[in-house]
Amino acid sequence: MPSYGTSVLANLFGIISIILLLVWLLHYREGIEYDSDNPLRVFNVHPFLMFFGFIFLVGQAIMSYHTVPGTHETQKIVHMALHFIAIILGIVGICAVFKFHDMVNLVDVYSLHSWIGIGTFCLVGLQWLFGLAFMFPGSRQSRNSLAPWHRAGGRALLYMAICAALTGLMEKTALLKLQPHQREFHLINFLGLSILLFGVFVDITVGLVHVA
Repeated sequence: MPSYGTSVLANLFGIISIILLLVWLLHYREGIEYDSDNPLRVFNVHPFLMFFGFIFLVGQAIMSYHTVPGTHETQKIVHMALHFIAIILGIVGICAVFKFHDMVNLVDVYSLHSWIGIGTFCLVGLQWLFGLAFMFPGSRQSRNSLAPWHRAGGRALLYMAICAALTGLMEKTALLKLQPHQREFHLINFLGLSILLFGVFVDITVGLVHVA
């Protein structure tokens, strides 16, 4: 299949992103712990779960029809299950950032990053509910007519999630007042680039399948 190589690259950049994110949060940013008394550790739950859930797992869900062996029904169940797990992780990740804001007395949902993130989260939830229609028997013609819209919406939402992640990284870099000569500054840049490339290769993987 022409999409095999691009799916391998997508997974490669996804794994690199997870590694870079963990290095950043654990080595430079004090660790990850939702129930910590340290607000910074609480905050770090947010970027980790939002990337792992809302970008990495959603990307895997999008590719599942082309990477998961088995019947179409099996692939459909994996697709829906990964999205459901992503939504649960997203809820915890959003709760973490609201908890952090309460701990340090910050205003909620004030930045472009938060507007894009909240909007994407709500739309992913609606997309998942819309996708449930594909789980039930019905008119094959109607499902076939809706499928392209569902696929296009999923790909667009993945890019919206990536946009939220990149604006979040830029916002955090500005708040930390990092300088270009610092290693953490370069780490964050490489993390953002890796996240973007993950999304690009997920999109190419799906695009090649439907072109072939």
